[in-house]
Amino acid sequence: MTALNEKSSRWLRRFHAADDAAVRLVCLPHAGGSATAFFPFSRAAAEGGLDADVIAVQYPGRQDRRDEPCFDELAAMADVIADDLGPWIDRPVALFGHSMGATLGYEVACRLEARGTRPLGLFASACPAPSVPRGEYVHELGDDGLITALKEISGTGSADSAVFGDDELLRMVLPAIRGDYTAVETYRPEPGLALDCPVQVLLGADDPVVDLAEVTAWRGHTSGHCAVQVLEGGHFYLNAQLDDVLTTVAARLRDWRVEALASATPDLGWLVGE
Repeated sequence: MTALNEKSSRWLRRFHAADDAAVRLVCLPHAGGSATAFFPFSRAAAEGGLDADVIAVQYPGRQDRRDEPCFDELAAMADVIADDLGPWIDRPVALFGHSMGATLGYEVACRLEARGTRPLGLFASACPAPSVPRGEYVHELGDDGLITALKEISGTGSADSAVFGDDELLRMVLPAIRGDYTAVETYRPEPGLALDCPVQVLLGADDPVVDLAEVTAWRGHTSGHCAVQVLEGGHFYLNAQLDDVLTTVAARLRDWRVEALASATPDLGWLVGE
């Protein structure tokens, strides 16, 4: 298997290659986040023996893509990401999205299913279901108001906490953050659209912006099984609860592979590495 950058992907980053892994796990960051938000997750997965090749999505307008215009529509972003994943669907694929990334992961999964590639499943972390009405207008605030809103939800668990603590640096990335929030807050799901693949929902018990009822509503967005798990922490619980998260991810990936294998036709032997 060639390295990820040899596939000329602008959108995908792989920090700890696992060429022989049974599953590709595509991770989509939160609004204002970058691929490196999943570096601790990727490292812990590699060190813990998770049988998955972790790939993180890099949105434009930040880090090595800082000179590219950001997207302000989730549907348009999902189209491009689904296209870019094409060379990497040589084995089962699952998606893990945090906050905005969960909604984006849902849209990418819908596109993959429409093209005949059913993901093993979707991990929806710290995110209301797509059908939950959005009454937020953070993207319309001035720079100072936007910064204040970001600091209120960032907490200490965010991989970007250093950015949130540096006003000068934060103002440099505000255009990308505003674009992300515009995409999230103006998003409306296609009526009647639902996944076939299962969904595992994760939520921080003290999340100040998402509640249990809002994440439980994910059950209406899949014809497959949908489970909800509540962990300690706030909106950015992920890094503080990595062990528990990886335990859940490993268990669900095993379950989903068994389910996929049970329903597979004979030409899908790649599920078991044939």
